[in-house]
Amino acid sequence: MASQNKRRTAIKGLLAGTAALSATGSLACFAATEKEAEPPYQLKGNINHSVCRWCLSNLSMEELCVAAKQMGLKGIDLVGPKDWPTLQKHGLVSTMCNGAEISLTEGFNTKQYHATLQKNYSDMIPLVAKAGYRNLICFSGNRKGMDDETGLKNAEEGLKKLLPLAEKHHVVLVMELLNSKVNHPDYQCDRTAWGVELAKRLGSEHFKLLYDIYHMQVDEGNVIQTIRDNHQYIAHYHTAGVPGRHEIDDTQELNYPAIMRAIKDTGFKGYVAQEFIAKGKDKVASIRQAVQICDV
Repeated sequence: MASQNKRRTAIKGLLAGTAALSATGSLACFAATEKEAEPPYQLKGNINHSVCRWCLSNLSMEELCVAAKQMGLKGIDLVGPKDWPTLQKHGLVSTMCNGAEISLTEGFNTKQYHATLQKNYSDMIPLVAKAGYRNLICFSGNRKGMDDETGLKNAEEGLKKLLPLAEKHHVVLVMELLNSKVNHPDYQCDRTAWGVELAKRLGSEHFKLLYDIYHMQVDEGNVIQTIRDNHQYIAHYHTAGVPGRHEIDDTQELNYPAIMRAIKDTGFKGYVAQEFIAKGKDKVASIRQAVQICDV
């Protein structure tokens, strides 16, 4: 599926550099640069807003930072060490760091990947801390015929080895919940209950979940109640419209203002990042609209 491939390619490629500008993107960015001195849009301050880097890959990192500031964002998701200096230059945060994972399909549920993951995360955790950041993404990986209990035991074993280092550096390893019905067939951490059980077994504030609202609506629904019941295990949220993973406006089925109010009511102080494939030509305008919809 196109969206799945785009996400996987972006996750792997963000550390290597940024995509080239399209002609339309270039014009929009020049306009944004000229407006950099203007005050940013004033959000209410109840939700800390972010956007995933890959959603605006038509912009350079500099241009994305300018646009983010104008929207009133706190930072940008899925940004690795190469681009952290640019974020810092613009007073933004890497709200969800990446670069230690192997892939979405090869994760902690499979023992053969543990040695590589141990090395990758042991190297990355101190870098995240040194930069002043907190969240570092991780993935369960695909089942490949594995039952839930075996996957839980394997993931617990692999992650437990990293938790002392994460605790020492005040970094949180954050496992993303992804749907296995449409975008990521066979992914194991595809239900909130599986991720929460893993968090309970690990018993550490330095392992939590990334609750992707789009993905969990696709696979299990009951979004607001699930958030209320499990918010203590959630460190981060992603958005997108259902169906299609597009804009979160009234063309899709989720009531995002109600969801955001539920998140706010839990006392959540982390970040909510927009993560959708904009259908319109002006991707920045689509993200800006989504941020304002979520600003409750």
